[in-house]
Amino acid sequence: MKLLDRLFRPAPDDHADARPLWLGIVGEARQPRWYAELGVADSTEGRFDMVTLILALVLLRLEREPGNETLAVRLTELFVDDMDAQLRQSGVGDLMVGKHMGKLMAGLGGRLGTLREALVEGDDASLGEMIVRNVRLLDGAGPDALAAALRDLHARLADVPRDRLLAGTLAP
Repeated sequence: MKLLDRLFRPAPDDHADARPLWLGIVGEARQPRWYAELGVADSTEGRFDMVTLILALVLLRLEREPGNETLAVRLTELFVDDMDAQLRQSGVGDLMVGKHMGKLMAGLGGRLGTLREALVEGDDASLGEMIVRNVRLLDGAGPDALAAALRDLHARLADVPRDRLLAGTLAP
């Protein structure tokens, strides 16, 4: 019986503590206002842009408090797992997944660095440049409305207590 129990017992979820927050990030990135009101292209690429932006904002929020390093790593691992699955589902072959994942991680790192500079240090010019360079916007949409919304979300995240953040709540 013990052998059968081990074979059919679900493996423990190493990311259980981060999963509600990850689902909150994805839920926020799917909000229609980013696309309908703020000009992000409602496409696979545009949705990826929003997931990485929201994830980067949450990672910046976690940096504010000591002891969140493991949580930040687990969130990033969930991002990698999710993006890997999305790539495979969209038909990217095994040999190319690693190359695509490297680009996605570089994109996340670049956005995280730019957002840190732009939002934490108050550099409005870099925020607008990052949006123009890295976010698929609808034709005719400028970066200003999206920049203001990202700034607002960054400010709201600062007020969310850690326990509510862990539950996936991204607003106070």
